[in-house]
Amino acid sequence: MKNDLFDGLKAKIAGKHLKIVFPEGIETRIIGAAYRLQAEELITPILLGNVEEVSATLRARGLQSSSFTIIDPADYDQFDKMVAAFVERRGGKVSEAQARDILLDVNYFGTMLVYMGLADGLVSGAIHSTADTVRPALQIIKTKPGVSRTSGAFLMVRAYGKEKYIFSDCAINIEPDAKALSEIAIDSAETAQLFDIEPRVAMLSFSTNGSGASPDVARVVEATKLAKESRPDLKIDGEMQFDAAFVPEVGRLKFPDSQVAGNATVFVFPDLQSGNIGYKIAQRLGNFEAIGPILQGLNKPVSDLSRGSNEEDVYKLSIITAAQALM
Repeated sequence: MKNDLFDGLKAKIAGKHLKIVFPEGIETRIIGAAYRLQAEELITPILLGNVEEVSATLRARGLQSSSFTIIDPADYDQFDKMVAAFVERRGGKVSEAQARDILLDVNYFGTMLVYMGLADGLVSGAIHSTADTVRPALQIIKTKPGVSRTSGAFLMVRAYGKEKYIFSDCAINIEPDAKALSEIAIDSAETAQLFDIEPRVAMLSFSTNGSGASPDVARVVEATKLAKESRPDLKIDGEMQFDAAFVPEVGRLKFPDSQVAGNATVFVFPDLQSGNIGYKIAQRLGNFEAIGPILQGLNKPVSDLSRGSNEEDVYKLSIITAAQALM
């Protein structure tokens, strides 16, 4: 069945010779996805790990190791140069001896490849925690100017890509303050544009347009104000309940003057608890495919897989990561 969404993303990255590094090079799910991506000439994968172990895993899949770029951090000919760059990037927070030890960690090593321009993005998390993937990114790649933190969005897809939305933040920030929430809204709008979604950003709450009052509502109201001031070119509105954001009739009734109500494409949740619950309800009860989390706000793309991901999840998130590198 044709998937309009990923066909479009593939067209964007094809022929761009983008390199994506996979720190978990011995993982069969990673290898299967990397093979497909290379065979379709979408990206050039870089697999990290012990060369013999990675090669053995490739052979077990009937693949030739000579067809792939495999790097062992413990036997890298540019390791001294990487150590020096890492010490400089950390601003004296680590010694050279500490850097040599840290950079044997495949996630730190892979993140440095991205930072040094030797790879265009990184995909990890199949066997590592979110913290193991995100921490090196925050220390090395860091957030974009004007962005204080990263956040995790999910692309919610149904009907083979014809129906698609962004849900955020569903993965990183437990209880963002108003400024952080405004940044998440803006970053989520930019993520929507990557997927050819016209961003109409709803700042979600249990209140719509002043119908309720609490510190939590006030935080969303302030976040909406800050986001609008920062990016007046974007359609961002709130605070509003989900039904007011999603259902045209309810939106017109509860928030008649809004450009977003009843027509939202980007849904910004007030905290991680509601965001995580919300995307899983849509996934399990609404039959949406949840693709992500897509890390937002970084200078260069790093993607965090779920440890429950399958090969298809790795394949799709790698395509998204490559597309982010072109933004």
